[in-house]
Amino acid sequence: MSSPTIFEKIISGEIPHEKIYENEQYFVFLDVRPINLGHTLVIPKEPIDYIFDLDKDTYLGLFELATKIAPAIQKATNCIRVGMVVEGFGVPHAHLHLIPLFKQHEIDPKNNHTESPEAMKEMAEKIILEL
Repeated sequence: MSSPTIFEKIISGEIPHEKIYENEQYFVFLDVRPINLGHTLVIPKEPIDYIFDLDKDTYLGLFELATKIAPAIQKATNCIRVGMVVEGFGVPHAHLHLIPLFKQHEIDPKNNHTESPEAMKEMAEKIILEL
């Protein structure tokens, strides 16, 4: 049996995080190294590595949940739009990145940075209020 992924540790509460949403199948939280404040990860709770290995219902549910979360991010951040990235290499656990965008061509991992715990908590609260 493999060791738990960092996302499994986040879901279990072993690693501090700013949770946005949770239900029986999915977990949504702020990225600790955001491209922009409000950068959110949407994950299935089941630790399947490759997004295209998800069963059809989980795959569709993941994207359906993203359509619920993205407008809340947009309202909370006042961004122009929310971009989505599925790159699949950072963590061996399928996930979507929802990134508030304020200008074109802004999604670049070189822009990742840290934010203060206070800023992260405040942003999580703003997004939750918009759900």
